[in-house]
Amino acid sequence: MKTAAYALALAASITGTNAYWKGFNVQATMANGACKTQADWEKDFNTMKALPSGFSSMRVYASSDCNTLANAVPAAIATGGQILAGVWTEDNAHFEREKAALLAAVQQHGFGWMVAVTVGSEDLYRGDTNANTLAQQIYDVRGMLSTVPGYSTSVQVGHVDTWTAWVKSENNAVITACDFVGTDGYPYFQNTQSNPIDQGYNLFWDSVQNVRNVVNAVKPGAWVWVTETGWPTTGPTENQAVPSVANAQLYWNTVACSAFNNGHTFWYSLQDFSASPSFGVVDANYNPIYNLAC
Repeated sequence: MKTAAYALALAASITGTNAYWKGFNVQATMANGACKTQADWEKDFNTMKALPSGFSSMRVYASSDCNTLANAVPAAIATGGQILAGVWTEDNAHFEREKAALLAAVQQHGFGWMVAVTVGSEDLYRGDTNANTLAQQIYDVRGMLSTVPGYSTSVQVGHVDTWTAWVKSENNAVITACDFVGTDGYPYFQNTQSNPIDQGYNLFWDSVQNVRNVVNAVKPGAWVWVTETGWPTTGPTENQAVPSVANAQLYWNTVACSAFNNGHTFWYSLQDFSASPSFGVVDANYNPIYNLAC
């Protein structure tokens, strides 16, 4: 059975010392706003594979929006890639559609394509929900997945939020509900602190350690994943943080290359077209904007 063989191959690919998931955040739309097709997702996977170090994993933010999983999962299987799947939590009807799309994906394709599942993204930072409600949504998604043949406790379900949200004690219920905690940290945006590029490394790792300290106190043994960080090549200056190709290169050399060797890491982002600020590491022609070797 192809799904079983695929799952075994993926398991083999992340065993061993210092073997971590590493990849990019990838949006579900093209430059013109059109939803990506399976072919578009395959191009993203193949673009990542062609980069130095050969990345094969991506994080997506939703399951039903733009038919993300319906198109991205077959693309992952076709290219040997893996997906950190996202479930959008805002408003009950949307949440139910998201759950249905995730359920359909695992019922049809099994779990071999999946890195893990993140229920929500920066909801606590935005103040869109409260910790108890979000925790119940995490339990809900995990319970749903547990009904699918092939499920095991190795299928991890967590949440992604900013490091500033994770260190607030009122959000501890979410940490308790998570198999893993995804932290987002951007020294570029820490504009109330001294944040020039030469402070980027220290600011970033301080934020990760702050989250680890809280998680270790609330749920010892739960891993902290880096789910977003990066430095923009263009955009406005934030206090002392200046977007430029040179600064993005330096941040990659110091932060990305250390993060990839220290834990599961998903860089922001593969490609964001004309966004401002722009964090994409490849341009509109899918060519690297700077050297992505480590």
